[in-house]
Amino acid sequence: MCAIVGIYNNPESSTLSYMGLYAQQHRGQEGAGIVAAHEGKLKRHMGEGLVSEVFSDSNIFKNLPGSASIGHTRYSTSGISDIKNVGPLLFNLNGTSISIAHNGNLVNISDIRTKLQQSGALFQTDTDTELIIHLLAREKGSTIAQRLAQALNKVTGAYSLLVITPDELIAARDPRGIRPFCYGKLNESTIFASETCALDLLGAEYVRDVNPGEMIVLNRDGMESFQFTPALEPKHCIFEFIYFSRPDSKIFGENVDKIRRKFGKILAEESPAPTAEIVLSVPDSSNTCALGYARGSNLNFEFGLIRNHYVGRTFIFPDQWVRDLSVRLKFNTVNGILKDREVVIVDDSIVRGTTLRKLTKLLKQAGVKKIHVRISSPPVKNPCYFGMDFPTHNELIAHNHSVEEIRVIVGVDSLEYLNIDTLLSSVDRPLTHFCSACFTGEYPIKINEDQHD
Repeated sequence: MCAIVGIYNNPESSTLSYMGLYAQQHRGQEGAGIVAAHEGKLKRHMGEGLVSEVFSDSNIFKNLPGSASIGHTRYSTSGISDIKNVGPLLFNLNGTSISIAHNGNLVNISDIRTKLQQSGALFQTDTDTELIIHLLAREKGSTIAQRLAQALNKVTGAYSLLVITPDELIAARDPRGIRPFCYGKLNESTIFASETCALDLLGAEYVRDVNPGEMIVLNRDGMESFQFTPALEPKHCIFEFIYFSRPDSKIFGENVDKIRRKFGKILAEESPAPTAEIVLSVPDSSNTCALGYARGSNLNFEFGLIRNHYVGRTFIFPDQWVRDLSVRLKFNTVNGILKDREVVIVDDSIVRGTTLRKLTKLLKQAGVKKIHVRISSPPVKNPCYFGMDFPTHNELIAHNHSVEEIRVIVGVDSLEYLNIDTLLSSVDRPLTHFCSACFTGEYPIKINEDQHD
């Protein structure tokens, strides 16, 4: 998933990149980094942890001068969680420094990596991002943009990426536009970001999305845009609307909050809970969908679950009773609201079912009489190979169990999901416009599933 941000033509570019990453922290919490261009050189600062942790010392920005920079927050889908894999990655290419930040996931990496290694390539990381650099180094062309375009035409998958050299900044997006990617203007500065919430924080004006198959080059000569590869039928990730993007962002031409409320309203029409008294969300990702469900069912929305926003990474403890406490690190119940009541709890998805099972136990301990669960997406039955951390088939509870079996496993009184056709038709686009492979198994790009598993 990850977040990327790029700033061009601003003397405080690294500080703006930091703020842009901060706004997009939800897209990756494993690590963060910024690379800035100054006086013919690239300088980088990166580390593991949250953006505020990696850049906790304001003196860091004194060592990142320059009017152009790129930033990245890491969420591993290719390569292990390790500091060597935190972006932006930085390399030396024929005496020129080059850095790349990438959001997405390439799907033909095994064959390419093998061929590159056979030709003598040495890899510094486990990421698919590094493959692009190795391919670029082997291409011919008079400019980095030309060589990058040729390299990208040899990979398949999802990629919204930023490349920076001491002299220019380049943005590119895959031909299906799977992940969100936009740019805006702040006076004379140009800003790229995964989501518009970063532009909002910086006070920048949204211009448009980077088009599928488009490359944008910024340097002293100005801005140049061209199609480095023909745009294909759009396959925007529907799960960006369901869960991942911030509700105050605009992605794929639509406001996320508006779409989520619509999901909730339609879910209330499709799957009412006639005897329920109140509607709860699993904060924070399902808040707006739960508001839509409450409005659609004429029930009050209540904050019956409170989320601790200061929980970082948690560990797997050896004792079961301690592991059971882990959900309490993130959630607690408001017993005065819940006791002796029948509730509908709205969530965006069920992946493994572990969290919902623990939440159900918490709600019952708080005195809830009956628990009805409504999910604003269809059952997740298949892994995602394009940048969402959905695990292998066997780890997905809906791949191996029916809805009724899942209901019994998580211990609730009723369980209903949003219908796939209803989900896709909720957004004003053709049904084929979105990638919904995690629900249907119909991938827009051919996948060697055994290889990826």
